[in-house]
Amino acid sequence: MSKKFIELHLGGHSIVHGFDADNKEISERVEAENFTKKTVAISRIKSVSENFILTDYMDGRLIYWEYKEDYETIKKALTK
Repeated sequence: MSKKFIELHLGGHSIVHGFDADNKEISERVEAENFTKKTVAISRIKSVSENFILTDYMDGRLIYWEYKEDYETIKKALTK
């Protein structure tokens, strides 16, 4: 049975609302003072880099989240 959720400590994030006429991202930056523990559906995760986790959001939006965990730890958790 595969996991459906992963628990992460997420902080500041950028919400991508879409693109303008010049194909540039229309985004909104949200700062966070601390990281907050969240449970995220693995099906929402689009990619993980050493700096951000990209997830989908409602109405076709995307969110780039800062995270506290180590990249290798997240990678192992997602590829088990």
